[in-house]
Amino acid sequence: MRSICVVSLVGVLLGCTGPALAQPPAAWLDAREVGASGSSYTTTAVTAAGSNQVTVQDPGDFRPGQGVMISRCNVHVSHAQGSWVVYVFDVDGTDPPTFRWTDDLGRTWKGAHTPVTGDWQALDHGLEVRFKPFAWNDRYSAVIAWRDQLITTIESIDGKVLTLKAPANRTAADAVVRHNDGVALQAGIDRAIAEKRNLFIQPGRYRIAKTLVAADAGGLTVQGANAVDTVIDIGEGEGPCFQLRNGTEVNLRDLALTGNSGYADRDQCGWLRTEGGTALWGMYFRFSAALNVNGTEHVLVENCHARKMSGECFYSQGPGRMGTQPEPPHYTRSITYLRCSVEDCGRNAFNNNDYAENTSVLQCRVRDVGGCTWEGPGRFVHFVGNYVRNGGVVAVGNAFNRLPEFEELPSGQTIVADNTFEDGVNYGACAVRAGCGATQVVIRNNLFVNYGTHAIDISGAAGTGYLPAGQALITGNLIDLTPSPAYDQVRTGITVTGSDVTVSQNQVYVRGEVNPRTTGIRLGEPAVNLTVHDNLIRNCGTGLAVARARSTVAAVLDARTFGVTRADIPRERRRSHRYRGWYLVWLQGSAGAGRSVIEAFDPEQCTFHLTEDRAVKVGDAFEVYPPGGSNWSIHDNT
Repeated sequence: MRSICVVSLVGVLLGCTGPALAQPPAAWLDAREVGASGSSYTTTAVTAAGSNQVTVQDPGDFRPGQGVMISRCNVHVSHAQGSWVVYVFDVDGTDPPTFRWTDDLGRTWKGAHTPVTGDWQALDHGLEVRFKPFAWNDRYSAVIAWRDQLITTIESIDGKVLTLKAPANRTAADAVVRHNDGVALQAGIDRAIAEKRNLFIQPGRYRIAKTLVAADAGGLTVQGANAVDTVIDIGEGEGPCFQLRNGTEVNLRDLALTGNSGYADRDQCGWLRTEGGTALWGMYFRFSAALNVNGTEHVLVENCHARKMSGECFYSQGPGRMGTQPEPPHYTRSITYLRCSVEDCGRNAFNNNDYAENTSVLQCRVRDVGGCTWEGPGRFVHFVGNYVRNGGVVAVGNAFNRLPEFEELPSGQTIVADNTFEDGVNYGACAVRAGCGATQVVIRNNLFVNYGTHAIDISGAAGTGYLPAGQALITGNLIDLTPSPAYDQVRTGITVTGSDVTVSQNQVYVRGEVNPRTTGIRLGEPAVNLTVHDNLIRNCGTGLAVARARSTVAAVLDARTFGVTRADIPRERRRSHRYRGWYLVWLQGSAGAGRSVIEAFDPEQCTFHLTEDRAVKVGDAFEVYPPGGSNWSIHDNT
């Protein structure tokens, strides 16, 4: 880049220190002892490029030895995660190559089909880009992120002049100076772990520039005075507020956690639809989150409340048990989130991207969240007693693979019970979905109030390389599909396409007139072993609907063997019927045109092998069904 012009997104806030100090428990370490200020005081300053002295408007409560964050005076390229100014360059794969770019994380794209010349090419704000020699005729997306913030420490104060440990690299007349309590809080955590003590954080706003890490803690509690006045603020920093690495037990209590991206920014935090590279998630380029857990054995998060987080807010990613393999030395055996909340955030509320065990989300509140309310393939999960409004799907399973280990020790065992879901979901289409390998799932006694989107789905789909969901019980749910002001989509109360499912004693209804956009219960092939009984459906446009599953031939291998596309038919588990002995009915339009018997199905290659020769061609359509029927029992419904 030849020139850089950084637009600061921060303002000036004149404030004072927080509430009066609280009394920490006996023998606990007080964060103030290690220099944490907890002050929200902010002032402006004049900086000079190359100088480590800045002149502030008023030194306020700043003291030597404290950390500070100073904006507008230190232009630099940030590491991959976290920035205020982000440019995405999207190379579309044409020959000769062309590109476009965005400086607002995909809301607007500029310079469509601009040729890649290898020379300096103008963007805006005085920026230019030059592509080095490379095979740019393939598809690529490149991200460059800038910050203008100086993270340093005050060495001395003389009147209004602060002498800093590190110099600015840019002259600014309106730099903003804030406290940075991250170094002090990190010192407190490290000392508490070393001395086998706990850390108490007094009331105040503790701004931090990077993540506070608790590594290898034998037993640690970090507790705020209360969850209103004790605020950990990473809005000007990068990463999660806290990260737990290995160790035995860590508890976080009574904290408010705040970041930089709210519900209104959910489009910028989500998947950026590019013409070049895939899986580009905007949340990583201005990243903020509440907690990341990696391998800590036992975790309790109680009365902690997250706001304006760009990424997965409460997140776990670490090793776990895999089939009959030896257990890893460190993995998460239990995480409990109790009386926490996630509101006004860009992405997921609670997320396990691992196979952690015994994760419990209890009596929590989720509202205005742009991603999943819960997502993960973890084992023995309890999502119980929570309130969700205008959040995303409770995504049970989501193990996007077909590892043999999941045939030995399955994942996704989950209980979703005693929750209240209001209005509808803005991400994931339905309130609760079990899919992608979820097994042994119980969805019971939940309330759906004025629900304008799909409510419950057990998905047998497994077409893109994962295992189908199944073995589920759906019972005792009250699903009110009366539309809310925000949502009135075509919707179904309960959808089942996975096998071995019982649906019983649910009510699905619309208050007032019949709503033609609603269906009570929908069942789909090729699910087998379904029991649907004692359900009450009223004022839905359709009460009970069933659907067949149609597939097409994608490749002919020999006279008896053909392949289908991965998305065409559920790829059954290895330990299943695998369509052996099932009938295959060939179709012309909607009419039958002959029948074959399936000898074998290879779920890894997506190929059928028939018992007899059959002249088939690519594009031929067919349906499958078991010789003894699908074993559906539907009775005593009203």
